[in-house]
Amino acid sequence: MIDIAQKVFAFAVTLGVLITFHELGHYVVARLAGVKVLRFSIGFGRVVWSRRIGRDATEWAISAVPLGGYVKMVDEREGDVAPADRSRAFNRQNVWKRIAIVAAGPLANLLLAVLLFAGTYMAGIPGQRAVLASPPAGSPAAVAGLAAGDVVRAVDGEPVGSWQDLRWRLLRLSGGDRAVLSVERPDDTRATRELPLGSLASADWEGNFMAALGLKIDLGAPRVHEVLPGKPAQMAGLREGDAIVAIDGQAVRSPADVAATTNAHPGNRLRFTVRRDGGEYDAFLVPESTEQNGRTIGMAGMRLAVDPAAAANLALTLRYSPAEAFVQGAAKTWELSVFTLKMLGRILTGSASLKNISGPLTMADFAGQSAQAGVLSFIGYLALISISLGVLNLLPVPLLDGGHLLYYLVEILKGSPVSDRVLEVGQRIGMAVLALLMALALFNDLSRFL
Repeated sequence: MIDIAQKVFAFAVTLGVLITFHELGHYVVARLAGVKVLRFSIGFGRVVWSRRIGRDATEWAISAVPLGGYVKMVDEREGDVAPADRSRAFNRQNVWKRIAIVAAGPLANLLLAVLLFAGTYMAGIPGQRAVLASPPAGSPAAVAGLAAGDVVRAVDGEPVGSWQDLRWRLLRLSGGDRAVLSVERPDDTRATRELPLGSLASADWEGNFMAALGLKIDLGAPRVHEVLPGKPAQMAGLREGDAIVAIDGQAVRSPADVAATTNAHPGNRLRFTVRRDGGEYDAFLVPESTEQNGRTIGMAGMRLAVDPAAAANLALTLRYSPAEAFVQGAAKTWELSVFTLKMLGRILTGSASLKNISGPLTMADFAGQSAQAGVLSFIGYLALISISLGVLNLLPVPLLDGGHLLYYLVEILKGSPVSDRVLEVGQRIGMAVLALLMALALFNDLSRFL
C-alpha cells in the first residue's frame, strides 16, 4: 500500500510539474504578445479551486480532471468580447504571434528538459566505465572481435563516457546494419571494431538488446549474498560470500549471467565453479523448475550481489561546469527528441511494436520507481517525460498544439485563415486519433500489469 501511495504521489508531482511548465509557456508568450488571459488552469473540467491575480484579474485555477491543463485567452470566436479588450483578443493577433503563443507550450517542455538534464550534469551523474566482459561465442560482439577487458571509448566517432552512454549510443542506431566501436585494449593499445546490428529483430531492441548483442559489463565474479533454505543452492553446498567464477566452464561476470544460465536450464545439472577462502572447487546444482510468465525456468534459490571491488573499480561520476552542463543538456534533449520522432515513425511503419505506447499506469509505475531510486533518477525521468510531452504536442494532429500550428502554416500559404468547416472536421479527426491512442495506451498498461 505504501508503494502504491509513493507511485501515485510521484506521478502527481510529475504531471503537476510538466503541465504547469507547459501552460506557463503559453501564458508567458501570450502576455508578451499583448493577449489578455482569462484563466490559467491545471486540469480540465469543473474548477475546484481558484484565485484571481494581477491587473487583468486572471483566474489561476485547479480543475477536477488532472490529465492536462489550459490557458483561456480572450477570443471573439468563443463569445462576446468587451470593446476595450478586442485589440487584445487572440484571434486578432497576426499569425506569427499566434504561432509563437501556441508553440511556446511544447518548447517550454523541451526547455525544462534541458534545464533538468543540466542540473543533473552539474550535480554529477553516477555511472560505470564501459569495460566489457568476454562475449558469448557466436554473438555479434564475438563476431566483431571484442574481448574481455576492452573499454569502449566511442561509437561511430561519438565519445562514450560510461556504460550508460554506450547503451544509449547503440539504441540510437537500432534498425541499422552496424556500429563502429573504438576500444582501448587491456594492453593500452587502440583498436576499431565493427559491431553487426542487422541480426537483431525489433523485439530484441525493445528488450535487453545489450545482451542480444553479446555486450556485458565486467562486474567481476558475482558473490552469493543469501542462500535460501531447502533450495538447490543450499543443497549444492553454496554459502554466503562465495564467488561464482564459472558455470559449466563458461565464465560469469555478473549476477545477470548466473540468472540467465540457471533460468535457461530448469531440472538440468550444472557445474558451478566457486571461489572460497582463496581456493576453487566445483559444486553441482540442479535448478528448480518453476512457471513464470507462461514458461518454465530454473531457479537456484539464492540472492547474488556484485563483487564490491569490481564495482568500485568501475564506478565513475560524470560532472560538468554550469556552461558545459547546459550544452550537454541541450544536446541530450535534441538527441532524445529526434529519437522519439524516429520511434514514432517506426511504430507507424510497423517496424516497432505498438506495445511501446504507454499510458498513465506505466507512467505512474516508472515515476514511483525513479523516485525510489533517488532524486537524480527522478529528475532524469521528469526530463524524459517532458521531452515526450513536448514532441508529441508538436505533432500535426488536430486538437494538439501541432495541429494548430499546421492550420497557421496553411493560413500563411493561402493568405487567409482556414474555414470553420475545416476546423470542425479537423477537430473530429483529432478527437478520434487521440481517443484511439488513449485506448491503446490503456490496453498496453493493463496487459503489462495483468
